Amino acid sequence: MRLALARVKHKVPEAQYQGVVLSTPGVLGGSGLRNALIGAQLPAAAADRYDWVGFAPRGLAPSVPALSCQPNYMDYNRPNYVPTTAALENTWRARTKSYADACAAAQPALLDHMKTTDTTADMESIRTALGVPQVTLFAQSYGSYTGEVYSTQYPSRVKRLILDSSVDPRRVWFGAAAFDQDVPLQRNLFLWFDWLASHDDVYHLGKTRAMVNKVWTEQLRRVSATPVEGLVGFDEWIDVFLVSPYFQLAWPTLGSAFAGWVNNGDGATLKALFDQFSQRGNDNTYAALLGQICTDAPWPSNWQTWRNASWAAHAQAPNTTWGNTWFNAPCIDWHADAGQPVRIDGSKVSSALLIHETLDGASPFEGSLEVRSRYPRAALLAETGGISHAAVPNGNPCVNAAIAAYLTDGTLPTRKPGRQADLNCPPNPLPTP
Repeated sequence: MRLALARVKHKVPEAQYQGVVLSTPGVLGGSGLRNALIGAQLPAAAADRYDWVGFAPRGLAPSVPALSCQPNYMDYNRPNYVPTTAALENTWRARTKSYADACAAAQPALLDHMKTTDTTADMESIRTALGVPQVTLFAQSYGSYTGEVYSTQYPSRVKRLILDSSVDPRRVWFGAAAFDQDVPLQRNLFLWFDWLASHDDVYHLGKTRAMVNKVWTEQLRRVSATPVEGLVGFDEWIDVFLVSPYFQLAWPTLGSAFAGWVNNGDGATLKALFDQFSQRGNDNTYAALLGQICTDAPWPSNWQTWRNASWAAHAQAPNTTWGNTWFNAPCIDWHADAGQPVRIDGSKVSSALLIHETLDGASPFEGSLEVRSRYPRAALLAETGGISHAAVPNGNPCVNAAIAAYLTDGTLPTRKPGRQADLNCPPNPLPTP
């Protein structure tokens, strides 16, 4: 096995050098190599004191071997996500099982060695190879859980720890990667509808959430019956527009695509966005993510448990639930034994800065509150009212100042008593059309 790494070296005299930042990505964010560039987006006076190192976790290209199971699995013409008939449900069950089978056929030896603990062992190998006694960790999204595990296993090797959008360690992974997300993501979709309604002079989709939702529902029925450009049907529509609950910066682009189709019949933009977002023809990131989450902890093996949970969530989150269920469902039939999660314990970690937008739907804010409770020398910075997931650095001056202070000399916001944030920052202003 060979791990791919990228490094951006420090830009200060050696007397000011503070060591290595090892950035731990969420797998769906891409290879992780670009994470070496994170420091370039932070205040230079602090970030330039470090070498910034990104890496592609095992199974994820360009590390070798890279896991690919069915490259066109996320392509057009999939069955409707919502299994309104027994036939649809059985089709999806067979489809997700076939994907798990294909992964086992593609890399049978790799699947048993893709747990988070395997990644943390790789991180320790990287630290050793770099010849440094400690690393500062910058971990985001699902990668935050890797940061939690590494700092639990190797606390003396952690100089400083930054976790952005922490995964709740109690919920790995049937909750954290699936059912904890559905209702918050639906809420954020409706917040996007509110924003579209507030800019009805631009988008012409309705002046209230209810009016925008009515147009949305009509278009879902329309594309289900006759896919856009013969290709963008129900599933593709959901996949494109459910980027909006994750990232507010995407709202204008997605609003223009929504309005362009409704008002002008522009289907080409919808197709182009689907091709881009789904990484059409490349399932490596999806396969590598499943390799981690399917084996970190046991998943329910009884489909009825999944089915009941999905229909219960669907009642509150009709646009976000079933696509998420089928996304994770290969874990039912995964051909590698699941382990037991590491009990996260930050009591020996010298310090940590936690950052989280309070309306994050993919990793609910409660995750950072739980992590804070386990790291007695951590401080939690909350971007109150923000919905974006793992979006740091995002140009927010309050957030950047806190990160810069911590990277420079370890200064953290003063910790408050109780289960709460220690510093509240306003989120970035809502985007303009």
